[in-house]
Amino acid sequence: MSTNEINNQPTKWRIYLVYFLAFVLFSVAAGRLFYLTVLDKEFLKNQGEIRAVRTESIPATRGMILDRNGEPLAVSTPTWTVIADPRSLWALDTVPAGALDPTKERKTAKQEIARLAEVMGVGRAWLEERFETNRNKGFMYLKRQIPPHEAQAILEAGVVGVSKIKEYKRFYPAGEVAAQVVGFTNIDDKGQEGIELAYDKALQGKPGKLSYVKDLKGNIISVLGQEVPERAGENIELSIDMRLQYLAYRELKAAVTEQRATSASAVILDVRTGEILAMVNQPSYNPNDRSDLEYDQLRNRAVIDLFEPGSTMKPFSVTAAMRSGQYTTESIIDTSPGYIRFGRYTIRDLGNYGKINLEKLLVKSSNVATSKIALSLPQDTIWNMFYELGIGTPVGIGFPGEATGVLPMHPKWHPSEIATLSYGYGLSVSTLQLAQAYMVLANGGYKVPVTIFKQDLPPDGEQVVPANIAHDVVGMLQQVVAQGAKKAQIPGYNVAGKTGTVHKVGASGYQYDQYVSLFAGVVPATDPRLAMVVMVNDPKGQEYYGGEVSAPVFSRVMEGALTVLNIPPDRPEGLREVRLETKTPYRIVQGN
Repeated sequence: MSTNEINNQPTKWRIYLVYFLAFVLFSVAAGRLFYLTVLDKEFLKNQGEIRAVRTESIPATRGMILDRNGEPLAVSTPTWTVIADPRSLWALDTVPAGALDPTKERKTAKQEIARLAEVMGVGRAWLEERFETNRNKGFMYLKRQIPPHEAQAILEAGVVGVSKIKEYKRFYPAGEVAAQVVGFTNIDDKGQEGIELAYDKALQGKPGKLSYVKDLKGNIISVLGQEVPERAGENIELSIDMRLQYLAYRELKAAVTEQRATSASAVILDVRTGEILAMVNQPSYNPNDRSDLEYDQLRNRAVIDLFEPGSTMKPFSVTAAMRSGQYTTESIIDTSPGYIRFGRYTIRDLGNYGKINLEKLLVKSSNVATSKIALSLPQDTIWNMFYELGIGTPVGIGFPGEATGVLPMHPKWHPSEIATLSYGYGLSVSTLQLAQAYMVLANGGYKVPVTIFKQDLPPDGEQVVPANIAHDVVGMLQQVVAQGAKKAQIPGYNVAGKTGTVHKVGASGYQYDQYVSLFAGVVPATDPRLAMVVMVNDPKGQEYYGGEVSAPVFSRVMEGALTVLNIPPDRPEGLREVRLETKTPYRIVQGN
């Protein structure tokens, strides 16, 4: 073997090694290509889809909130929201000139942002900062829930990565009239207050999914199909009757304005079904425009605010006394000399009424007579009566923030505590709780659950007061209106009710220049159908008594409600000619 052959031997070996390695690499690549294109072709498909296919969430329509007659209280309207893909926009700075379209001049991200800011009518620096903050994100809101023409104007600018999506915006046809009951949603369509919050899950529905292919600019090239259809939220039908709601709201607002009161609330109940037909509050707000909203306006005062009910509780103390068997309608109580002392504490009447029966007790609203009755009964008699009527326990309508109220229970009662409890001091209730108690009396002592939802059939309840006693007490309350609270009277109808004027509690005790004015009543008294409580907080006008401030509101509202609901008069001889205004809200106007 020659020297050259010996020297060439390693060279040939290296060449063969290179050929072999090249063959191995080619085989691996070919095998991988065969595997991906034939055996596992879904991989390449998925990779392509990752870069070009997008899945968009399709918003579901939120369920409507309706009144008992099908009138909408909350509806969702479609709107457009303009969005951006910051990552695609900033990618313009990395694309060589002419790579996308050789005939067009290269665009930079900042140039596009400047053009977009001009179209949107916002500051360039502010918009550029937002894009910079979200530089690595594929999604950013630009303008949410705007009219179609405004969204179209932004899209026509053709800015890279800018597109639109459909969203829904909540609209409240009743505005401030039902604001605290219905509540509202935020910009993401999530319930924040009222029924919108309490039943947010049922109202929301379930969004769908839609797949599509888009280009570098974010434009949709083709829709691949709807993967999951959206499911609309459930509609909720309330027991509220908007005809009565408008009427009660108008009269309550007028009273608050006239009396320069701090706040007020009113509730109307159907005594047979427990349905809330109207629930209004002052002050209120417009849920369609919350730019000047104050937190205090959000309160559904009818279920949240508490107050001492005062003399409006005396009918229930009388009821407890009659149920005990120790008292009847003929029982006589001696109130002389017009006051009763407990050590340094003195309970007084407005005068010395002498010997009076239970009816006169309610007509004169005697604190002394009520106290003497309570002290003559076993200690827990009055407490048990109040508790069974729902005082001190939640009504249970499922409303956010519903107050429990306060019904104190003492291991050992002081006589003054029993006495003050009997005429409505030392405890606290909401307007709704007080209305529930009067509803029980009006329904023959039969207590049905109070509800905010429309009922097809009367619900089951329980007899908490014997029917004959409930009937007798309502008859006494009829005389209270006939002889005393005359501003609660309604032409053609017998009205049963009780006034209450309560000193407010302040930092240093009871404030003798601040009051809560109350009237609670039922109509028609001979066959009750409706119960209503009107509470006016801190009236600053010339009048502050419940019979002067709240009773007229009750009369005007109920006069219209009885006509709207076509409830026939039970005292035709007292009916004067009336006419019905043609425009809602409905109201009876007395003729000359």
